[in-house]
Amino acid sequence: MTFDEYLSYFEDILNNTEAHEAYSTNADYLNYTKLNWSRMNRWLRKFEPSAEMKVCIDSIKDPQHWILITEPWCGDAAHSVAQIYQIVKDNEYIDLDIQLRDTEPFLIDDYLTNGGKSIPKLIIRNDVGHDKAIWGPRPAASQALFENMKAEGKCMEEIKEAIQRWYNEDKGIEIQKELIELLAEYNS
Repeated sequence: MTFDEYLSYFEDILNNTEAHEAYSTNADYLNYTKLNWSRMNRWLRKFEPSAEMKVCIDSIKDPQHWILITEPWCGDAAHSVAQIYQIVKDNEYIDLDIQLRDTEPFLIDDYLTNGGKSIPKLIIRNDVGHDKAIWGPRPAASQALFENMKAEGKCMEEIKEAIQRWYNEDKGIEIQKELIELLAEYNS
């Protein structure tokens, strides 16, 4: 789906929850989705790609298909999906395709992280469908925070709060650095 279709889907979950079984039967999914709607919309209003990121994206003149696997309940996605959209939205050569992790064709099965279906996951393909770069499920510094806290035996609620604070303090800097590096490798 397009980013606008994803926003409509996301909003429909909040306004018509009973029509979305995963959310109407799982209070945690619905509560996370409500939080994530606010988080994502804050980034859509406030996030501005860096000058270096803009130059990098503006230099893309060959057609690319960017597939972003996500779900509205995902806390990491609330930050990254909005930022990636803001980064690519003005480049006519980049086709951003949002795919849901838990809906067919289950593309996530081909892009597991340590055997798990962690999201968001970004796959950058050229115009003939070859994968050129893969990113996700979160910036490396955030992933390290997650792994360290998990190894220390912290509970998931504490880990989630720490990661949310990390995203708010980082303001999209790390994801941009990582995408610039990935694109430099892809274009070399």
